[in-house]
Amino acid sequence: MKAIVRTGFGSPDVLELQEVEKPVLEDGQVLVRVHAASLNLGDWHSMRGRPYIIRLIGLRQRAPKDRILGWDFAGRIEAVGANVKEFQPGDEVFGSSIKTLAEYVAVQDIGIVRKPTNLTFEQAAAVPVAAYTALQGLRDVGGLQPGQEVLINGASGGVGTFAVQIAKVLGANVTGVCSTRNLDLVRSIGADRVIDYTREDFTKTGQRYDLIFDVAGNHSLSACKRALKPKGTLVLAGQTGRREHSIFPLLKVPLLAPFVRYRLRSFIAKRKKEDLNTLKEYLETGKITPVIDRTYPLREVPEAMRYIGTLHARGKVVIIVG
Repeated sequence: MKAIVRTGFGSPDVLELQEVEKPVLEDGQVLVRVHAASLNLGDWHSMRGRPYIIRLIGLRQRAPKDRILGWDFAGRIEAVGANVKEFQPGDEVFGSSIKTLAEYVAVQDIGIVRKPTNLTFEQAAAVPVAAYTALQGLRDVGGLQPGQEVLINGASGGVGTFAVQIAKVLGANVTGVCSTRNLDLVRSIGADRVIDYTREDFTKTGQRYDLIFDVAGNHSLSACKRALKPKGTLVLAGQTGRREHSIFPLLKVPLLAPFVRYRLRSFIAKRKKEDLNTLKEYLETGKITPVIDRTYPLREVPEAMRYIGTLHARGKVVIIVG
């Protein structure tokens, strides 16, 4: 099968389209013919191996442990392993796994659900990691309640566009922060108010929020605190942010949280089938809609990665695999 293989850590030039062996199906897995995948900023960090803690986590200092990137996918099941009862060949599914920038992926059945019939493969592939992050960050980590004032910093990106919509589903009054060219987009997906960060700093307006969901990572913790209500919550979303070293505030949060007068939280989203089913219901009923900026064929993943690296993608970047 064809797959995008990472030959080392570095720029998108380390990514090559190669022929590799098709995954071997194990018990509890299904083999999916991938029709579309999507990129996340975490793929960019993993490709470059920066911050360097990414290399340490993989226990490989000089070479990447997993040569094929990708976490999101949508496609059609070709085979099922032993003990799989929910799915059968021919089912159209979407979900998250590893090594999804390839023509086939073997995935545990707990990581997939049936694709909504009102979505294309491209739309479905845009959902999992970004929408998991938004749902879990707002509902579980942030404890969002109906009627609360919520600010989404980085509202026009992959996670941010889902966060604006999910916050509205959960009953919040939503303010989105984005650049001038994305104001109309963020309004169109449900934001009650938008702030153009090129003209106004949300930490200096005097407005206070119950919850700040920080995807962009371009303000200090002390600056964000100014925009919180006395019992407000600041949530930092994992593997996001504009700075290469943006992971370090995430690492500091557990140390700082007991000593600040507001709720300070960080997290990295987890794959949960019940959450994927919740997102599926939102998608089927039109409560949320994926925002896709650009699509690229599999062979052009290096170019797609370069675009991801500009940090100016509007919504998701999707890869057409087959």
